[in-house]
Amino acid sequence: MKAIWNNTVIAESDATVVVENNHYFPADSIKKDYFTASDKHSTCPWKGEASYYSLEVDGQKNKDAAWYYPNPKEAAKEIKDRVAFWKGVSVEA
Repeated sequence: MKAIWNNTVIAESDATVVVENNHYFPADSIKKDYFTASDKHSTCPWKGEASYYSLEVDGQKNKDAAWYYPNPKEAAKEIKDRVAFWKGVSVEA
């Protein structure tokens, strides 16, 4: 699977985990040069607290476009430290 934004592959992996129709990429499969930590957090009743990254590719910014669960609840342990995308990021095979 590939995550693409602004015509650039920002993550690529054969080992994504799908939860609620979102592909969660292993942390080591993201291209860290495009990611910066965000101060945004959100809470899911069964997954726990999510943290976010903003993206920057070729001078274009996409705020809070990726999220991950550093300490998920037991029910979501398979997505610990995996990264998922939204806000116009295309995920395709």
